[in-house]
Amino acid sequence: MDGCLLLFDIDGTLIDAGGAGVGAIRLAARDLYGDQIAVPELDVRGTTDAALARKLLPAMGAEVTPDSIAQLYEAYLVRLREKFQEESSEAIILPGVLELLDILRKEGVTMGLLTGNIEAGAWIKLESFGLDQYFSFGAFGDEHPERDKLGPEALAAAERVHQRRFSPVASVVIGDTPRDISCGRVIGASTLAVATGAYSIEELSAHDPTLAVRSLEELEAVLDLVAGCSRANAPDSGPGDSSA
Repeated sequence: MDGCLLLFDIDGTLIDAGGAGVGAIRLAARDLYGDQIAVPELDVRGTTDAALARKLLPAMGAEVTPDSIAQLYEAYLVRLREKFQEESSEAIILPGVLELLDILRKEGVTMGLLTGNIEAGAWIKLESFGLDQYFSFGAFGDEHPERDKLGPEALAAAERVHQRRFSPVASVVIGDTPRDISCGRVIGASTLAVATGAYSIEELSAHDPTLAVRSLEELEAVLDLVAGCSRANAPDSGPGDSSA
């Protein structure tokens, strides 16, 4: 399985943040723009933090500029750390995650992140559960409002970190929303949809992922998919080889 590249979403796939992310965003908005501000409802399913910032700032009466986005991210990260440090936090690792990650690491599978979280926020969430040890690179939602643009960045990050080119047909994008499926399809990767987030397995299956499972506890099916991708096409020998 060492020829396969797996790209994981975080929220709803690896962890359930227990509302910490949305709560942190709402508190950050009020920290910046006052307690009386009406924070709009936010649909965070499969979106990127860059898209959320561009929706939230105008609702606060603020212009969307690099400075205003940076200020919002900074305030959000402060509140996110607080949320994950609270004794009352309801955040959990989702079923099957640890067992799967341990097996994949032992098998030499390359694992990265493909997430709508800004990079610093992603690491805060993963470090809270010790999951950061499994990942050394990723594509993050700092800049791109459109999640579909993150796939090529993830492939480039994998090549940069591991000094080898990974073929999309030997890659799997793993997530809990239709946007994760679309993101994988754009780069020609296999897609694994996991129904541990806001969408049911029936809703996810309607978007034609390569495989849909109720949770990552369905290890046999997941590992079969990974093994198949590994056999489909081994990674190229190096970053200078553009034959893939």
